[in-house]
Amino acid sequence: MSHAETPAGPGIPPGGLDDALMKVLFAQSAVGLLVLDPQLRLVRANSLVEGVGTEEYIGLRFTEAFRLDDPDGSEQLLKRVLAGEGPVRDHLVRGRLRHIPGDRIFLVSAYRLDGPDGPDGPVLGLLSAVVDVTERERARDRETALAAVRDAVGGSLDVAATCRAFIDALVPGFADLAVIEVVDEVLRGADPPVGPLPPDTPLRRAASGRCEAIERDEVIRGHPVGGTRRLPPRTPYALAAADLRPRLVPLTAETPWLDADPDGSRALAETGAHTLIVVPLTLRGAVLGLVSLYRCGAAEPFDEEDVSLAGTAATRAALAIDNARRYEREHVIASTVQRRLLPQAERHQAAVETAHVLLPGRDSGCWFDTIALSGARTALVVGGVAGEGLQSAIAMGQLRTVIQALAGLDLEPEEVLARLKETADRLAHERAALPPSDSLQGEELRAGCVYGVYDPFTRTCTVARAGHPAPLIVGPDGRAVPLDVPEGAGLFDTDGALFAPATVTLEEGSVLAFCSAELLADERAEERITRTLAHPGRSLQQLGDDIVYALPDDTRSAGAALLLARTGTVSEHRVATWDLAQDRTTPATARLLVRDRLQGWGLDEDTVDSTELIVSELVTNAVRYGTPPLRLRLLLDTTLTCEVHDGSTASPHLRHARTVDEGGRGLFIVSSLAAHWGARHGPDGKVLWTEQDLPVGDTD
Repeated sequence: MSHAETPAGPGIPPGGLDDALMKVLFAQSAVGLLVLDPQLRLVRANSLVEGVGTEEYIGLRFTEAFRLDDPDGSEQLLKRVLAGEGPVRDHLVRGRLRHIPGDRIFLVSAYRLDGPDGPDGPVLGLLSAVVDVTERERARDRETALAAVRDAVGGSLDVAATCRAFIDALVPGFADLAVIEVVDEVLRGADPPVGPLPPDTPLRRAASGRCEAIERDEVIRGHPVGGTRRLPPRTPYALAAADLRPRLVPLTAETPWLDADPDGSRALAETGAHTLIVVPLTLRGAVLGLVSLYRCGAAEPFDEEDVSLAGTAATRAALAIDNARRYEREHVIASTVQRRLLPQAERHQAAVETAHVLLPGRDSGCWFDTIALSGARTALVVGGVAGEGLQSAIAMGQLRTVIQALAGLDLEPEEVLARLKETADRLAHERAALPPSDSLQGEELRAGCVYGVYDPFTRTCTVARAGHPAPLIVGPDGRAVPLDVPEGAGLFDTDGALFAPATVTLEEGSVLAFCSAELLADERAEERITRTLAHPGRSLQQLGDDIVYALPDDTRSAGAALLLARTGTVSEHRVATWDLAQDRTTPATARLLVRDRLQGWGLDEDTVDSTELIVSELVTNAVRYGTPPLRLRLLLDTTLTCEVHDGSTASPHLRHARTVDEGGRGLFIVSSLAAHWGARHGPDGKVLWTEQDLPVGDTD
């Protein structure tokens, strides 16, 4: 049965029911109703569609009456309803009404009006229900923006990244332009000043953002990201920083305070900003910075509800920035401690050229070292304590100090690491014994170290490692040199297995790369580093820089240490070696040989006399208590080294002879004349050695 054939019922004239229904529907409906003709022109509207029911709107097309942002898309949708493809329900459109400022959001439903002949006859038009849901959608947008801030802000301990995340969460969904400025000292980890903020406090722009509709990337052209400014007096920015209250500020060409900020005034005019919210970043009465939010062009102006949201978002940002600031301060302290505990300059070594690269980053526990050993040997060390912060730097300093002391005992690399692990075990035990309330008590300690010793006379490098990557070696011809070093347990591991060394013979000019684990994180790292090292014409510092340049971006923020060494030999003109007989006349012979050689090197007479006496005592000790073969070696470098080798493994001990004793003063005399002395053992005996400081100029 068609619409026209509906029975009217007793006493109701034909068509009267329909007229009554339409009258009540248009008068009592809770939503706006419009009738459109087949050309989608407005025929009738009720009063709930504010202003549209007036005479001036009758005859306008639907898209013209509501000045829709996407008129073509909406019109095509309504035409499909006219064509019988079914009704449209709850379709969101954006537009503007002539009598209401700003953008509006409408929820549109449309239904086809059939004529007396039903769907097969001519269509009469459309009945459209229109609901202004602007406030509902704005509230939803505010909740979305606040949720975005909660999700995005606080996940980083970097101040700049935190500020960037805050801006990205608010633009473009909530603001067209946004700027966050942080007190300059706060960015470096200092405590924020207590409000009100002094007028001359420099603020650094930490981040800014814009929507796509705005061409320029800066809100205030004179103050780009990274730049600093002092707040212009008698402006909303200065007032908000003074009384710590947010401001909602309309912006027009006649706004008086813009004269105090000409750069900002010009930029705001170019972007079409018409509303500003400025919110101080405060936390427990301290001021961290300022947030400025702008809406531009045809966007709806900010209102008081938006100010409330901006304040809540700024509180979240202030808390995250303060957390990042505290971490930054601890990181600065840890990095400073780490720097002070590391070598402050490259150390000269007799037959090894070295260079290092220390990358700053989160890891404050990595270290490197080059240690001069007796016999022109050099110890090369790289290690790391896992973790961030001051405690990692302190543990690193403890381990580095211990390994320097152990190196001076002339121990083999595997024994050095074994004793270093004993120290690490004691440190771990001390930490485990802390009270449960101490945050360090449950913090796991992890550390690794690689220790190598290069001997220029045998051109060998002996390496042992504890939970750390083995060094990479490239020969002078650019080819990688294999070095299979068994991996020992980490320094703080409970595994008590022994450390096993590996020895490789190197050609002069080979390059060794001792890398912290961060530099070898990806599977192509070894190939990349060895390929970079295969350039014999470049200096070690250039090679180290090239390795850093080739690092993937995601490895540079962790912090790392790289120690490079190029092997060499000792010049034959600075070494003298004699094989001596195991005879009582040998000490006298040794004195003559030493005097002749030292005078040939041009050393002063005092050094010659002291060295004669040292050599006489060492050779006498070897003849009396040692076994063949007996060998004497002099080495001239920045110091003068004397070495006496014999086949015995027994080491002499320093004694303090009594006045009536006829012997026992040999090593006491040696220790008085030499700056350093000691003994080292090998498979074929022992070596007693001394080092003497030389007057300036004697080593030229």
